[in-house]
Amino acid sequence: MNIILRIARKEFATFFSSPIAFIFLGAFLAVTLFVFFWVETFFARNIADVRPLFEWMPLLLIFLVAAVTMRMWSEERRSGTLEFLLTVPVNGYQMVFGKFMACLGLIAAALLLTLPLPITVSQLGPLDWGPVFGGYLATGFLAAAYAAIGLFISARSANQIVSLILTAVVCGFFYLLGTDALTGLFDNRASEFLRLLGSGSRFDSITRGVIDLRDIYYYVSLVGVFLTLNVFALESLRWAGNATNANHRRWGLVTALVVANFLMANVWLAPLNGARADLTQGNVYSISEATRSYLAQLREPLLIRGYFSAQTHPLLAPLVPRLRDLLQEYAIAGEGRVRVEFIDPQEHPELEQEANEKYDIQPVPFQFASKYQATVVNSYFNILVQYGDQHQVLDFSDLIEVRMQSEADLEVELRNPEYDLTQSIKKILYAYRGSGELFENIPHPVSFKGYISDNEKLPAVLKTLRKELDTILHDMVERSGGRLDINISDPDAQDGALAEQIRSEFGFRPMVASLLDTDTFWFYMTLEGDGRIIQVPLPEQYDKAGLERGMQAALKRFSRGFLKTVALHTPASTPAMFGITGSGKRFDQLRATLAQEHNLASADMQSGRIPDDADLLLLISPDKLGIKQLFAVDQFLMRGGTVILATSPFDIEIREALSVRKNESALIDWLGHHGIVLEDQLVLDPQNASFPIPIERRVGGYVFRETRMVSYPYFSDIRSDGIVQDGGLTTGIDQVTMTWPSPITLDEQVNQDRKVARLLQSSAQAWISESTEIEPDFQRYGELGFPVGNQRGAQLLAVVVEGRFESYFKDKPSPLLTSDDETDAFGVAEGAETAPVITRVIDRSPESARIIVFASSSFLTDTMLDLAASGMSTRYLKPIQLVENAIDWSLEDRGLLAIRGRAHFSRTLNPLDRESQLFWEYLNYGLPLLGLLLIAIIRKQTYKRAAARYAAVLGVTERAGPD
Repeated sequence: MNIILRIARKEFATFFSSPIAFIFLGAFLAVTLFVFFWVETFFARNIADVRPLFEWMPLLLIFLVAAVTMRMWSEERRSGTLEFLLTVPVNGYQMVFGKFMACLGLIAAALLLTLPLPITVSQLGPLDWGPVFGGYLATGFLAAAYAAIGLFISARSANQIVSLILTAVVCGFFYLLGTDALTGLFDNRASEFLRLLGSGSRFDSITRGVIDLRDIYYYVSLVGVFLTLNVFALESLRWAGNATNANHRRWGLVTALVVANFLMANVWLAPLNGARADLTQGNVYSISEATRSYLAQLREPLLIRGYFSAQTHPLLAPLVPRLRDLLQEYAIAGEGRVRVEFIDPQEHPELEQEANEKYDIQPVPFQFASKYQATVVNSYFNILVQYGDQHQVLDFSDLIEVRMQSEADLEVELRNPEYDLTQSIKKILYAYRGSGELFENIPHPVSFKGYISDNEKLPAVLKTLRKELDTILHDMVERSGGRLDINISDPDAQDGALAEQIRSEFGFRPMVASLLDTDTFWFYMTLEGDGRIIQVPLPEQYDKAGLERGMQAALKRFSRGFLKTVALHTPASTPAMFGITGSGKRFDQLRATLAQEHNLASADMQSGRIPDDADLLLLISPDKLGIKQLFAVDQFLMRGGTVILATSPFDIEIREALSVRKNESALIDWLGHHGIVLEDQLVLDPQNASFPIPIERRVGGYVFRETRMVSYPYFSDIRSDGIVQDGGLTTGIDQVTMTWPSPITLDEQVNQDRKVARLLQSSAQAWISESTEIEPDFQRYGELGFPVGNQRGAQLLAVVVEGRFESYFKDKPSPLLTSDDETDAFGVAEGAETAPVITRVIDRSPESARIIVFASSSFLTDTMLDLAASGMSTRYLKPIQLVENAIDWSLEDRGLLAIRGRAHFSRTLNPLDRESQLFWEYLNYGLPLLGLLLIAIIRKQTYKRAAARYAAVLGVTERAGPD
């Protein structure tokens, strides 16, 4: 080993004995930096990663390594020193390994000079260092393979230029094998085989941050094969001119066996799927524990079938092997409960017919143009997930993320396949359970407690319902297997002690049949278990079916094995028809996303009620709510529910000009009653996102009006320092844009006994304004376009408050007892009839009640999401993901919450002005140049010492050495 190291030191020092090495290194670094900042437009991409550095690395390394290795043996042969080296008492393999290590040392020096790039990115955004480490590791192994190839070719040629060209050709051939340009000419099976042979495709796998033993060994086998051939080439030079003998044949046989074993080990390792390490933050490419927990709940076989056509779009083809690997991991994690199949429907007509008719899976016509032809391919890119009689189908639009660099440059990547698959598994698993036995998925005892008056005090309609309740409870007790306990009491008995207890503990108060009725009664129902209390609402029609639905909905809240129901309220809007744009705010993207994971119920609340099966109430940009609608919201909270709101005191209208309308809603007062005050102001933040603003430009006496993307302070760009990672609600959220937000002020006295979590805050340089002028005036106010406030500071924009709340309607009659026409605040309309409507007012909520407020009424609209997507050239779903997190966190469904945060394309750069961008760019040009200068300063002494050691190894004076 000492001999190998001395040879390596001498060769490494020899590189820098002339300016050639500096020229090659300088050219390599210049091209690398130019590609990173200009070709890949790093700042325009706005992603905190170093993928552009490694995307071009396989090509750049071909020329760098070819230039480094071209003289290694060729120069020795040209100068006539090779014959001398073959006669010294040093083994051939020692010389080969010494020169090989010297090549790697030079390449390592080149890579070391690129380290300022990832360090810079880490300063500009939340960089995931796992793919960075994987990228450098892949680069090292790829460079080693190229160096081994280059050394072998150099040993076979006496001309350096010939060695350079042949090395570039051979290395380019290995790279070309796995590229889309070649694999796109073949079907999926042949393409996958070629990718296994290609050095570039293996490289891409490692740069994701996944270290697979099969990929690493692929490069090791290339190194082993070509270094073995290099040693054999040197030995064959010793025999040049001699007759072939047994020793020569023995050398040939051993070399062939070594090469064959290096190659065959790739075949032996191919089935080994588990020998891998996921270095990404959050283990993005590994099956999570949440997924394993869902798979462990399977009681019947789960089928996951991939429909992938042999001919598909070239941008989709590279994703198929990764999906295959992921599905195989599902099969392994399922421990026999998951069956995975891969089929090409066009090769199996009967399965294609089944896919078309039973699962509505249809081929998609993909149109694409290559350098040589334009064509349309009808292909399948679907995944079927089936469990029992339930199934879910994912197509390419559900699985991929498209990022457009330019009109001709699209980047297609898997979005978050584990989340999409596990979400589908969860949905069909819970739907299948929903048709089965309810109590099988409740692991603890549940107690039903009814606080119901004697039949003599109940109205006639409730007397009938009381009998139906007994029937329902009797049936449930029989099905519960002893896990349901029944306890019904009359609160007026025992001198009213129970009535006082439930009034104090739950906020229950006596009910009346109408506003003028003085006869009171009790009819409250709760379910208790596992430390939680769920209140069962009275059915709207006072019928058995409605009561049974309410009981089942309450019981399901004790189980994690059923789909939850989200009651969603959004303002009315007019849909687009016949090419005419609709009016009003639209939330189609939000609805579509939530419907994939939950049962979505519309809640207009005009009747004063929330759907009985609702587990959570979501109010998005609610218009002026009527008193009955507000009562429905209030009483849902009083029953221990969670209310999520995205609202603001202002509504913004985007038409020919921006305008502000005051939102006169009682909901703002309702929040203030609970200690959450939305101020009648708007937040402006110098850390902001862009917005297309019409700008007037004067040219030669003419005024032109054009639209430009400008920094807009009313779009607060909240980064990781303003996002509180508490309890998992903001998992995976490293950036979100709040549009036209209002500041939230918390009443500390009202909330002193509640749990308060601040979710989102603006930057510390933000300020607030009462002005309704929201169009910028750059001529008057400069770069920001708005006057800067004197008092700056972080503004609270989202908050969670949990605990006991007192009803907004405490000590007031129920609004449901009044008519809808011309009522006063809580009285009876003039001339209105008082129908015998049975209602109740719960004065106080249990500890489980929760309010989550996002102080923006527009950040979830389709308009704002599309606007952000156009600026980022990809789908922008962070606001929707934040709301999904809030729902899952509130419903204590933390499984998908953990997986959702692992989506790709989530790491964006911090906002930078042009001067800052230039500073970081020039810094990255300057630091490698400084490194080259330092190498130049120390190279002379290093070379002298290395040459002396090398001469000692060979047993000759320094002058007798090859150089």
